Amino acid sequence: MCNLWLNAQQRTVTGKPNIIFILMDDLGYGDVGAFFQKMRQERGDRSEPWLFTPQLDQMAAEGAMLPQQYCAAPVCAPSRASIMLGVNQGHANVRDNQFDKALEDNYTLGNVLQVAGYSTAAIGKWGLQGKAKAPHWPAHPLKRGFDYYFGYIGHGDGHEHYPKEGLYRGSKKVWENYTDVTAGLDKCYTGDLFTAATKKYIIDHQKGEEAHKPFFIYLAYDTPHAVLELPTQAYPAGGGLNGGLQWMGKPGHMINTASGKPDSYLYPEYAHATYDDDRNPATPEVPWPDTYKRYASVNHRIDEQVGDILQLLKDLEIDDQTLVVFTSDNGPSQESYLPKNYVSYEADFFNNFGPFDGIKRDCYEGGLRSATIAWWPGTIAPRTVMQTPSISYDWLPTFIEAAGFPAPVRSDGVSLLPSLTGRGKQQASKIYVEYKHPGTMPDYKEFAAQRRKKRRNQMQMLRLGDTVGVRYDVRSANTDFEIYHVVKDPQQLHNLAKGNPDLQQQLKARAVNARMPDTTAARPYDDAFIPAVDGVQVKPGLRMESYAVNSTWIPATQNLKPLATTTTSTLKPVLGNGNMVLMEGYIRVPADGVYTFYMETDGKAFLQIHDAAVIDADYGYQSHQLKTSTLRLKAGYHPIRIYCLAREGNQKPNFHLQWSYDGSITAHIPTNLFYY
Repeated sequence: MCNLWLNAQQRTVTGKPNIIFILMDDLGYGDVGAFFQKMRQERGDRSEPWLFTPQLDQMAAEGAMLPQQYCAAPVCAPSRASIMLGVNQGHANVRDNQFDKALEDNYTLGNVLQVAGYSTAAIGKWGLQGKAKAPHWPAHPLKRGFDYYFGYIGHGDGHEHYPKEGLYRGSKKVWENYTDVTAGLDKCYTGDLFTAATKKYIIDHQKGEEAHKPFFIYLAYDTPHAVLELPTQAYPAGGGLNGGLQWMGKPGHMINTASGKPDSYLYPEYAHATYDDDRNPATPEVPWPDTYKRYASVNHRIDEQVGDILQLLKDLEIDDQTLVVFTSDNGPSQESYLPKNYVSYEADFFNNFGPFDGIKRDCYEGGLRSATIAWWPGTIAPRTVMQTPSISYDWLPTFIEAAGFPAPVRSDGVSLLPSLTGRGKQQASKIYVEYKHPGTMPDYKEFAAQRRKKRRNQMQMLRLGDTVGVRYDVRSANTDFEIYHVVKDPQQLHNLAKGNPDLQQQLKARAVNARMPDTTAARPYDDAFIPAVDGVQVKPGLRMESYAVNSTWIPATQNLKPLATTTTSTLKPVLGNGNMVLMEGYIRVPADGVYTFYMETDGKAFLQIHDAAVIDADYGYQSHQLKTSTLRLKAGYHPIRIYCLAREGNQKPNFHLQWSYDGSITAHIPTNLFYY
């Protein structure tokens, strides 16, 4: 499979692993023992209560911890869209708080792995379906690359964890493919339900007609977010094939915990927990408020659910054939949705944000760092700690490389296999986040004084190496970034901006050249002119490389070996023995202006300027369909990459690229403006 695209130092995956991507809802970096809570416990400060996650800690010990991984956005809908599409928030079609918006019909985690030969399932919360009368949603999971779906379609449904009873938020609907199956889900706690459904899917797959195919499961829990509802009972003994949660399949008793009393079971570790509320060891400790007992129990339940799934893989003897990733969509929240007789949930009781400042909806580290674990026995060495910075849209390139294919060129991510396996050269992740929220940061004493109640509004975050640039209340492209060395200063206490004017300009340039504007999520820097690159030494023409590829999409070329390399000044693809051409170099823009590009081909094509995806004529593109896009460019040299993929049997693809600017007529771009 596609060995020709792997260079000599790149790890060749022998066989395609099963893949399970476990996405939690609002789980903070500080919620997992191995990342933070165990250190809190070791300090033994009775005024600072702690949580237990023994099975996640074991998962981390058996695999890799990714303490430098970021979420693509600090709230669920845009974060999940970026994960699913493999692109940053400057390219995703779901941004800000666009809940239930239809996920773009483009390459997804599901459909690229379908092409790679996988059976694909989405289980749990979706929230990217689009607005239409049920069940005719335009972006139902079965229309975005999944063969099977079971779970909550609507974003708001995930705020209630007993769908049939609707104890606090009213009854909700659970769907199996296009069928409403809620009627049989008496007393089904969704965390248990989605776990049992996942186990059933794996068992059925392994003994079914498609057992010869690897499987991909996108398991998106709706916990610990929203109503802090409790399970019906203790976790069933054992785990895996014959223990733990089991699918019973009987209406009214669909899973083996659909008995007892809903919203009743507190874990013994927390039921009578006390703490030093006044920081005075001489006074008696007081009980934890019930709200926090609930949160701790929900968190512990998650731990057991994940451990149950890993045990199943071991029981089926497919653990060494399965890559499992555990992560979260964004930082921790303050939301609990409990009745007024409960104290409101605050993320500073357990410090769910870990050693950082910020929570859900913040672009400081606490809102974006996620406690991420990758587990693949025999391939990922135990106790690996991956210090390479990464971001959640890196998983699409990672998974598709593990399946033997290069990622679509549209993806903003990079494969993390080199860092996870210790083989090959790791490319740097392109970490970029944008988000808007009208609120303010919490007034937590753990946060830096200057940050408490800070106005959010328009926000951006970029990471370059060990340095993060972040800015709040962005008014224009000229708003300065705060700059932090987040390895030495994870809480971001020491702003280095004054001593780094060149880095400030680099961040401001990247803040406009790594994205494309979206009128549904307007930004104050949408109209900014993209700066040119200074100090380049160039020659006339473009570098042209030809490739032989067997993917149905235009692939990213970082790990591809070209068949031939030459130069061109004509923008006419020369395929040689391949079927794809990349022309790259610089375009010299003659004057500051608004430039519209026009592209059409009888194959497929993709135009990138800097890191902005200017024209995407790949997924679903019809031959000779005219595609256009507009950029504001400063005079000077701008990096350009033009990809052309021929359709099968076409050795002389037609390709046309034109432009117009500031009211001029549309014309071919003069060849003397291209350099390499």
